[in-house]
Amino acid sequence: MKNKFFYILFAFIFSVASFAQEGKQIKVQSDRTIKDQNRFPGATILAKVDKQVYMQHEGIEIWCDQAIHYGEDKFVKALGNVKMKQGDTITMTSKYAEYNGNTKFAYASDDVFMETPSNTLRTDTLFFDRLRQQAYYRSGGTVRDSSNTLTSQIGRYFMDRKQYSFNTTVKIVNPENTVDSDRLDYYTENGHAYLYGPSTVKGKESTLYCERGFYDTKVKTGYAIKNAKIDYDKRTVFGDSIFYNSASQFASATNNIRVLDTANNSVITGHYAEVFKEKDSVFITKRALAATLQEKDSIFIHSDTLMVTGKPERRIMNGFYDVRIYKSNMSGKSDSINVDQTTGYTKMIGRPIIWSQRNQMTGDTIKIISNTKTEKLDSLIVYQNAFLAQEDTLKAGFNQVKGQILYGLFKENELYQVDIDKNTETIFYQRESEGELKLIGINKVLSSSIRLLLNNREIEDVYYYQNIDGTLYREIDLPENARELSGFNWRGDERINSKADLFRGESPPELTKITGIPLPKDEADFFDEETVKRLEDNKSEGSRLLEQELKDAELKETNEQLDSIPFKKKVKEDLNTEKKKSQKDSINIEH
Repeated sequence: MKNKFFYILFAFIFSVASFAQEGKQIKVQSDRTIKDQNRFPGATILAKVDKQVYMQHEGIEIWCDQAIHYGEDKFVKALGNVKMKQGDTITMTSKYAEYNGNTKFAYASDDVFMETPSNTLRTDTLFFDRLRQQAYYRSGGTVRDSSNTLTSQIGRYFMDRKQYSFNTTVKIVNPENTVDSDRLDYYTENGHAYLYGPSTVKGKESTLYCERGFYDTKVKTGYAIKNAKIDYDKRTVFGDSIFYNSASQFASATNNIRVLDTANNSVITGHYAEVFKEKDSVFITKRALAATLQEKDSIFIHSDTLMVTGKPERRIMNGFYDVRIYKSNMSGKSDSINVDQTTGYTKMIGRPIIWSQRNQMTGDTIKIISNTKTEKLDSLIVYQNAFLAQEDTLKAGFNQVKGQILYGLFKENELYQVDIDKNTETIFYQRESEGELKLIGINKVLSSSIRLLLNNREIEDVYYYQNIDGTLYREIDLPENARELSGFNWRGDERINSKADLFRGESPPELTKITGIPLPKDEADFFDEETVKRLEDNKSEGSRLLEQELKDAELKETNEQLDSIPFKKKVKEDLNTEKKKSQKDSINIEH
């Protein structure tokens, strides 16, 4: 009885083991079965008569017109209208394919088409590892989804996370943009693309460049870092990071901003900028500074906020809050400023002040006019409460001219004539023209208008017109409190004497911390040592897969920040040879 029990137990275990082993075999259904031991020893030739040959193995199904089945090796070669299907995850068609049940590895060639629920892939040769659920091509491929067409020389699909990793000559094309990159990781479910190495996103009216970036292909927004820039019509924006919205033609840039305007030979810097393409406007703040080259001498404008609007031929710049201007022979300040680069008009509003040579000019509004052809200073106008002051040669006091409106003329960027109209008042320290420049007296004059001629930055001649009433006082006869005209305010300590003075008294801005873009995951090679060993230990007669060089293709190198990831040098595939191999050995069977 005891021996009988052990016999039954042994028979049960053996039957289970046999069932388990039998379950790993490739199941086949064929209209026609042929044996040809001379050509295919150990194999069975399967052929279509009415229905395609059908094979199934642990979740994968294969259909084809003809097949060579090596039952003992659990290996099959399929030819003619081949179709492989793994559940509802992928469907693959080709003219030739093979599958090994021991390694769970498939190889397809010649017009390969793979379809997933969200995208399709077309390539010449495809490797599919079912154990790792990864597909790989190195002979060029095209992926299409609902809105994008993606092409690359090398591609790898990770089915568990629905991610493609493209490398070498990568391109995304959709109705709005074209993306080019050295390396790109693409997630098929949400359309997110991560760019590595030199990359561009080119739209109808703009081009974004970076060497590390993110792009959402569905909502058409992107984020670029590392040498990021965006080109618009004759305008380029640089920044440590750039956010880009293709649909609204909007971009914002953060930290170390430069806006280069080639149409007007100007550049604006700062640490935050917004660009509205449809409105042709740029908004810049955080240490905003505009520089425009004029006759080999740049003019700099700094304010809390700068805004540039208009087409290239009609650019207008506005500055707000604590505006400061510097040029080698002129500087100024105001609450706000308006610069029309087309007409050459610069308008300063809100306690404006101009320093030119040794002269200080103030009023309610100041307009500076430049010659648009020569880019030299032409003239200036001070509206309402015009006041010109100049420190006396020996600093005994201040020469002063006051009136309602002031007109100034420039020659070679030097102020040489000033006219002041309506109720003018003057105070001048008159000195001998030679020797010790002894003070002759202090002249106070009232008149309807006045003209000053300057030479070598000094007032040389003064002309009074109509209703003249004046007195020359000895220094001892004119008290200190009478030596200043009403409204006089010397602001020499505010004068901007250099480019650095534009930022005098300001604390450096606190820069925004840039959010980085994660490095690509350090993946093992598709054909790593373990995989290659698995394939070679379970090789079968006539496998074309083993005729291929089981190494990954050479990856396109990315920028130096990716050097921490040990991308290995790969041996390139001889694609022409592989294609020829995939087209030979066609089996013709008489029905």
